[in-house]
Amino acid sequence: MKAAALLLVVLMATPALAATPVTLKSEMVDTDGTVTLGEIFEGAGAAGRTPVASRSGTTVMLSANAVQAAGRRAGLDWANAEGLRQIVVRGAATAAARPTASAARANVDVLTWTRNLAAGEIVQPQDLVWAKVALAPADAATDPDAVVGMAARRTLRAGTAVAGRDVSAPQVVKANDVVTLVFDDAGITLTLQARAVSGGGVGDTISVQNVSSKKTIQAVVAGPGQAVVGPAADQMKLSRSTRYALR
Repeated sequence: MKAAALLLVVLMATPALAATPVTLKSEMVDTDGTVTLGEIFEGAGAAGRTPVASRSGTTVMLSANAVQAAGRRAGLDWANAEGLRQIVVRGAATAAARPTASAARANVDVLTWTRNLAAGEIVQPQDLVWAKVALAPADAATDPDAVVGMAARRTLRAGTAVAGRDVSAPQVVKANDVVTLVFDDAGITLTLQARAVSGGGVGDTISVQNVSSKKTIQAVVAGPGQAVVGPAADQMKLSRSTRYALR
């Protein structure tokens, strides 16, 4: 176990190769259902052909951390100076029909809460209903399937529009829980015990501390008592991307 932990630390401490600085495109548009780095970044060059996610709906929302990691693996350096957490890529047809950013989102049908929800409560199908509101939030949820099963991040009031910031994945790992940390790449699998510094739901990035070395690293929650690092973590963050169907 100590040898595996040492090897894991060495692998994660490997310095990154020199990368090409890139910036986000002002309008990220996918044309064929496969989102590539070139559709996200300006100046991606040959690395722009690298696929990072699939789009089955009119838009796909990607984890900014996962996109940043995918770019680094392809030799690109995105600093994310704005501190973005999510990136929205739109289909070509949606982008063409999209109203300007200043267009009013008034008198529209959106999902609303049918009852008050306390922080931490799990959203059920009966908690959502379509209703017309005077003004919809910029991140108004338009797909019930993207909300049901999520946990309320704070107290939510009946009748208000459902916003993406209202919910998050239910916590399956809590702070101070002992978790099994797994690194798996190219047939090499290493495991060790770590203590969660922060809690999170499946797909969330949390801080964990190696119980032997006391080294703190970032990992992605894979399930109750489990977290992953390395390629598996990057893949989980991409596959967790939330898709919204525009109305």
